[in-house]
Amino acid sequence: MTDLEVPGYTLPHTPEPFDARPFAVSEYINRLERVQHAMSSRGLNALMVADPANLYYLTGYNAWSFYTPQCLVVPAEGSPHLFARAMDAQGAHWTAYLERTHIHGYPEHYVQRADIHPMDWITEQARELGLFEDVPGAVIAVEMDAHYFSPRGFFALHSRLAHAAIVDSVELVNWVRAVKSPAEQEKMRVAGRIASTVMQVAMDAIEVGRRQCDVVAEIQHAQALGSHHLGGDYPAIVPMLPTGQSAGTPHLTWSDAPLVRGEPTTIEIAGVHRRYHAPLARTVALGRPHAELARCADAVTEGLHAALEVMGPGATGREVHAAFADSIARRGFYKESRIGYSIGVGYPPDWGERTISLRAEEQTVLAPGMCFHIIMGMWMEGWGYEMSESVMVTADGVEQLTDFPQGLTVKT
Repeated sequence: MTDLEVPGYTLPHTPEPFDARPFAVSEYINRLERVQHAMSSRGLNALMVADPANLYYLTGYNAWSFYTPQCLVVPAEGSPHLFARAMDAQGAHWTAYLERTHIHGYPEHYVQRADIHPMDWITEQARELGLFEDVPGAVIAVEMDAHYFSPRGFFALHSRLAHAAIVDSVELVNWVRAVKSPAEQEKMRVAGRIASTVMQVAMDAIEVGRRQCDVVAEIQHAQALGSHHLGGDYPAIVPMLPTGQSAGTPHLTWSDAPLVRGEPTTIEIAGVHRRYHAPLARTVALGRPHAELARCADAVTEGLHAALEVMGPGATGREVHAAFADSIARRGFYKESRIGYSIGVGYPPDWGERTISLRAEEQTVLAPGMCFHIIMGMWMEGWGYEMSESVMVTADGVEQLTDFPQGLTVKT
């Protein structure tokens, strides 16, 4: 019996060559060209990319390897080079479109040492390859605010570049990502369908007496299954399930406590397909909701529709925010935090792009292909209400990526 033979099962065909890349190589080349154009406009000689979402966006590289230092070095001209731990680099070509000669692995003895750091090795290799030019006047941009670029990594980089200027990239790649290509838009639509399916599973699972962890287990199962034969992926943020009085605090996860009659629960999840995220939030009351919660739910629904009417190409983030704020104010409500942010590719710990926020100060003009999580969270003292949608700006308005009944769900 061979390794592929299993009793009672026969492979129907010879397996096709494995290809985990979600896009054609031409798509990645186009993205690289747009990033290098942005680099040129800023006078950058090189860009070091550490955000795993940006590595994925530029190369297709996709692995749970970001807990150790890794980066992509993009020169002003020519192809980028990927640097990762040796055990990860040896298989990176399965997902990244790069030639193997452009993928480099640092030795294992650099991993989690107090006296040396992987960025020591990466910087030296980048210099030898001509990616980093350590001369006066050279400018190298680094993703200073990326979650997985540590202060130690920066100090190691800085110590080996005596003459070049090191500057903050100010989310250069993130801003290029803001407008989605037609191929990306299709990934977002699939993610939206998965989110809607997952939310229905969550609503069906929430019952008086059930443990919160049991509900979340069904949510996570549904997230992985996906929808309509299109597989799901792991989300950048785990399901959030603030319950009862804790519903007044966002970003809480779950416990093994049972759900209680009379208490509301907010559910925030995401559908994920090929790392593209479409978040969705709803609130469910187990029993008759108190009057203020019901009144808040109605106000938020009206505010959402007001925001969507304004949202479209040419509108600014502040105008969308103002439409929502003015609407709920007429009902006597006020929301201090932003009401949305740009979304797309996501890796833990966040599914936001860290670029455009829908808030009072946002001057960015919206354009077709931008995608947003419009999050209407009202977090009060001892209670809360949350409803959200994932949407995409189109040439003539806005397209909702998620499709689930709006408003407060009441289960008696």
